Amino acid sequence: MPTTRDYYEILGVERSASAEDIKRAYRRLAMKHHPDRNPDDKEAEVKFKEAAEAYEVLSDEEKKKIYDQYGHEGLRGRGAAGHDFSRMNVDDIFSMFNDIFGGSGGGGFGGFGGGPRGAARGPARGYDLETEVTLDLKDVLDGCSRDVEFTRMDVCDTCSGSGAKPGTKPETCATCAGQGKVQQAGLGGMFRMVTNCPSCRGRGSVIKERCAKCHGRGRVGRSRKLSVKIPAGIHDGQAVRVPGEGEPPSPDRSPTGEGVRGDLHVVVRVRNHDLFQRDGDHLLMEMPISFTQATLGASVEVPTLDGKRTLEIKKGTQYGDLFRLAGTGLPNLRSGQRGDLVVVVKIETPKKLSAKQEQLLREYAATEDKNVNPESAGFWKKITDRLGG
Repeated sequence: MPTTRDYYEILGVERSASAEDIKRAYRRLAMKHHPDRNPDDKEAEVKFKEAAEAYEVLSDEEKKKIYDQYGHEGLRGRGAAGHDFSRMNVDDIFSMFNDIFGGSGGGGFGGFGGGPRGAARGPARGYDLETEVTLDLKDVLDGCSRDVEFTRMDVCDTCSGSGAKPGTKPETCATCAGQGKVQQAGLGGMFRMVTNCPSCRGRGSVIKERCAKCHGRGRVGRSRKLSVKIPAGIHDGQAVRVPGEGEPPSPDRSPTGEGVRGDLHVVVRVRNHDLFQRDGDHLLMEMPISFTQATLGASVEVPTLDGKRTLEIKKGTQYGDLFRLAGTGLPNLRSGQRGDLVVVVKIETPKKLSAKQEQLLREYAATEDKNVNPESAGFWKKITDRLGG
């Protein structure tokens, strides 16, 4: 039966999540719970299918609108909620979302779309991987290199990816006769459905004596560290693709790992800055000035990401006026042309004045013919006046 869990909860995203956020969340869950990485793990298989069902709905604009308004009931008979993902052929799920991981056939999704004996078109392709780096705005301005560490599944060097104990070989599966597929009757025998062989999980062969290092999986986890160049002007949430740093094709497609490795996607996160707020390639900043500077005009120094700049405040500047320092923002990712720094002025009113400053301001107020509070009498003067009265 289709899941009754909330699709947003399954993917771990908010209802306001963008299409890219939904896609990224699904990618992570699909890789985490993929059957290749969790052999004989029924719970992982269920989560894998739930994630596929949730993504199938939330990635479709029309279905998403219906689900947001009516929930699961609104989707019955309309598509994903009418599918029984618990009985779906895993290959069907892979083919539905092949575009996320790239490749032709099912190869881009870890090689499941093809089946054994080279049935898939094109070379086998491995999984894409994803990791994150965090940058400051200064790094976005100049570009930088970052070391990233991640773990990926590689071909076991003990069994060369076969999963069998050295000196032995996998044997042809007796259940499917090496085809990796079996037919099952459905709906009282009215039709037959082709699914992965339950004995060999689609490989076409079974391992009698497993490799001690990889426990028959043909793949082992290895830590990898490399330096990734981050281009200037990159935005929060964008990713740098490092070709060929993903995983090799899955054992069912290519036991020895021959084929095309997946890619590594390095997602960039940019920290908030204390002074600047980013708006595309422009930077925004609030800067306090005195009321005399606003009234009479002034030259003030403004901090930027690459040093101080002089800003001319014109006479009669009002609270919230904008000033633009051209070419002191962030570079455009494609053209390299820098945006501007936009300064929003905030006029500060002094909380304390000297006697002379207050006198001058009162004289000025008199010329404006504006009502202001009178000078406050001193404490002892108030006492004297009261006693004298």
